[in-house]
Amino acid sequence: MDKPTFQDSHDPEKLSPPSVDHVNEPVYYGDNLPHYQNEVGFWTRLGCTPESFKQRTLADKNNQLNRSLKPRHLNMIAIGGSIGAGLFVGSGSALSDGGPAALVIDFIIIGIMMFNVVFALGELAIMYPISGGFYTYATRFIDPSWGFAMGWNYVFQWAVVLPLELTVAGFTVEYWPVRISVGIWITVFLVAIVIINIFGVLGYGEEEFWTSILKLATIIIFIFTGIILVCGGGPSSGQFSEYWGARNWYDPGAFANGFKGVCTVFVTAAFAFSGTELVGLAAAESATPGKSLPRAIKQVFWRITLFYIVSLTIVGMLVRYDDERLLGANPYGNVQASPFVIVAKDAGLIGLDSFINVVILISVLSIGNSAVYGGSRTLTALAEQGFAPKIFAYVDRAGRPLVSTITIIAFGLLAYVNLDAKGPDVFDWLLALSGLAALFTWGSICLAHIRFRHAWSYHGHTVDEIPFHAAFGVWGSWAGLILVILVLIAQFYTAVWPIGGEVNDAEGFFKSYLAAPVVLFFWLCGYLWKRTGWLRTSQIDVDTGRRHISPEDIHEQKRIHAARSRPAKLVHFFC
Repeated sequence: MDKPTFQDSHDPEKLSPPSVDHVNEPVYYGDNLPHYQNEVGFWTRLGCTPESFKQRTLADKNNQLNRSLKPRHLNMIAIGGSIGAGLFVGSGSALSDGGPAALVIDFIIIGIMMFNVVFALGELAIMYPISGGFYTYATRFIDPSWGFAMGWNYVFQWAVVLPLELTVAGFTVEYWPVRISVGIWITVFLVAIVIINIFGVLGYGEEEFWTSILKLATIIIFIFTGIILVCGGGPSSGQFSEYWGARNWYDPGAFANGFKGVCTVFVTAAFAFSGTELVGLAAAESATPGKSLPRAIKQVFWRITLFYIVSLTIVGMLVRYDDERLLGANPYGNVQASPFVIVAKDAGLIGLDSFINVVILISVLSIGNSAVYGGSRTLTALAEQGFAPKIFAYVDRAGRPLVSTITIIAFGLLAYVNLDAKGPDVFDWLLALSGLAALFTWGSICLAHIRFRHAWSYHGHTVDEIPFHAAFGVWGSWAGLILVILVLIAQFYTAVWPIGGEVNDAEGFFKSYLAAPVVLFFWLCGYLWKRTGWLRTSQIDVDTGRRHISPEDIHEQKRIHAARSRPAKLVHFFC
């Protein structure tokens, strides 16, 4: 079996080292790659001229995606990029199925998993600044056939999410008495996403930056408001005008549907965290990934603890799990079933429910834009590595993967299927395709990191040569991988024996577990095409395209870290 090869367009040995003084930051070769901005005009670089749509040719010195993302973009993509309907709306179904205790416990477990996944991804992305991100790591460190499966699985995950997000955005508008067809709203939102993508990665970065600020501000406002309501500080017109406390944990109780309810909430929690890994994908289009990505990765801790766990703890204290309004709560259902909206209504806070609904609308559109970004970049990387038709490797002079972007946006037209009477049935199957897809991606990231560390040692390297270390090293990746496997087992259990019923039928099972056979199908296609299997440690290439760091910088960083006080070391670990 031949060793898989990788493009060396990012090979640091073929780049001139940047002129940076060795002061407090190590030199990461490749961070300050030349942009050759003098080759094309400003409006062409921005993607607003006919010239910008022409293909970059081999004569171009920089035939790759642009590196326009700034540290502020990466920070906001990491801390708020994937906050959307999964948290604001889907948490309602999780509360109804599992109760407040299961809601918090499951989100903590998935949060621990994601903490380790993102740190493992950060170590790999900083070490190997290759476009395509995590899919290429599966190809490189696990099995090219499995990498093929992960790449196509990720593309289809986002291709399906786009029409789903457009549909829920259309239904979100119906929260207000607006008598306009959902189809018209779908068209408006699809056009908005197209306009954002005209500006390429810069459009994506700016959109994510500002929408993330709005989402985070909303959650912070909700947390402070919720604490006041729990303490009985709500207006007299609402039901929280007297001390409320944790009464919902006693009546109706902390758990709904017992152990089966706990298992059911896992998939909702996983869906709410989907997209967290996009920060690793965006690093390939960052101006200084070696310096800005570590800080962005560390922001994930705060999103998990503050914006997810704290806000959902308050939700569980203020909303009963047997509230009938939660019955329609799912990521693509009735937004009036959002527990965040229910709290605002029950508190008698006039206008807060509408404000939260506006944020939900903006959030789902943000996730739709992320779907175009994640799907198009992965599809382009697949084409560059020979796992997809070469036409998808087309990158225009504005740095946009044009054909891939158009292809993913075209999937948005599936949103109009919902206008048909049988549309909801079609969307149930589309949702089934994306439901568990992220779990396979996260497990692959952890396994790739484990195998990378093993191969790194096998080839005679030390951990000190790695620019950025995962917080808990290989053990953290093992913990993340084991948690992914346990969640898949829990979801299989509830797919066979769902809540409130006997053994599920075939249709019900596959609507819950369709992603698994789809991934296996992709792996089989990759194996039959490439005829490659599990890579032996000796076959793993750890040198091509890797980022080098000088021994002097390694020692300097150790000296700086050793000189920090214990509180400063703790702050540096989390920030």
